[in-house]
Amino acid sequence: MAFPAGFGWGASTAAYQVEGGWDADGKGPSVWDTFTHQGGERVFQNQTGDVACGSYTLWEEDLKCIKQLGLTHYRFSLSWSRLLPDGTTGFINQKGIDYYNKIIDDLLTNGVIPIVTLYHFDLPQALEDKGGWLSEAIIESFDKYARFCFSTFGDRVKQWITINEPNILAIMAYDLGVFPPGVPHFGTGGYQAAHNLIKAHARSWHSYDSLFRKEQKGMVSLAIFAGWAEPADTNSVSDQEAAKRAIAFCLDFFAKPIFIDGDYPEVVKSQIAFMSKKQGYPSSRLPEFTEEEKRMIKGTADFFAVQYYTSRLVKYQENKKEEVGFLQDVELQVFPDPSWKRLDWVYVVPWGIRKLLKYIKDTYNNPVIYITENGLPQGDPASLDDTQRWEYFRQTFQELFKGTSYKWNHIIYDFFGLLH
Repeated sequence: MAFPAGFGWGASTAAYQVEGGWDADGKGPSVWDTFTHQGGERVFQNQTGDVACGSYTLWEEDLKCIKQLGLTHYRFSLSWSRLLPDGTTGFINQKGIDYYNKIIDDLLTNGVIPIVTLYHFDLPQALEDKGGWLSEAIIESFDKYARFCFSTFGDRVKQWITINEPNILAIMAYDLGVFPPGVPHFGTGGYQAAHNLIKAHARSWHSYDSLFRKEQKGMVSLAIFAGWAEPADTNSVSDQEAAKRAIAFCLDFFAKPIFIDGDYPEVVKSQIAFMSKKQGYPSSRLPEFTEEEKRMIKGTADFFAVQYYTSRLVKYQENKKEEVGFLQDVELQVFPDPSWKRLDWVYVVPWGIRKLLKYIKDTYNNPVIYITENGLPQGDPASLDDTQRWEYFRQTFQELFKGTSYKWNHIIYDFFGLLH
């Protein structure tokens, strides 16, 4: 099983999950610091990221792991509040810059290409206090932060991810309220946050394109979470349509505006408008892009970054109670096949990644594809039997290799994560 020459193998991490040093050397609080310090049942066993994997002081040990694995790429995220403690360039933390400079320089010295994520869920608390992703003011704040990072690190970093999994962030943080700030806005907040996330990404892409690309010659995209949705009954038209809706609401919601035409999928707009009217709203709960915004958003990605873990079977389920919420708007039921093996929330469905990548190839004009996350949760470390995860990766790589016959432009695979 030989992958094409130049195929990249990497690992991914997120700042809050690995760095620790939550208040070290001038770092400001992020929303996750605030959220976990409040305690209660919202976080498993009242855990925090105060120490995490200790990467802030143990980076050299992380680098040893990267070298031992023979990785060609390493994707990591910048802590916005470590660099800009209050979220603005009015106060720049030099020790934060020094920390990330060392990571980037050490990677390059050892022949490893850095892929840098600007934002992986850990918004500075100071910006959340001003409305966070529900406020349009965040678009300008993010663009200024992105420009600062491009200017500071872009002489060496050539592959950028602006926002990690904006779809998961919008739903979990601002619709369901499971992620910080922990306040649900069922049926409205997720869409407003998503709207601002898309515009913030597009603004920062244009900033790179106009101010930095000519000299730095890098690439910019965002990383979208997507599972594969398979009709529960392949002979059922309603199940087939439900599966299409599932993919549209998860993947295409962000990909279509950015890669195709600057606007949401028609099925998403019509479905939310239908449910909004049914629930007595005077207009759709989904915000609309202006024509100028559509032009600004269209074409603002240099490669297609996708994050796949698992798949589900999908069946149509009418929202008879007219409940308000993102999940209720889609009108479907998701569940696993009883034969699928499971670890935590991930069901082992390796063929799903092949179907997903083929869908991206066919729908989005065969873009260059980076798989920026994939993997299987480890479960209880004290009783870890890694044979199941090894089998997950083996089968996944087999499916990726099968997919090379599709002639897709898949060039990088990153597992998540390097550390646990």
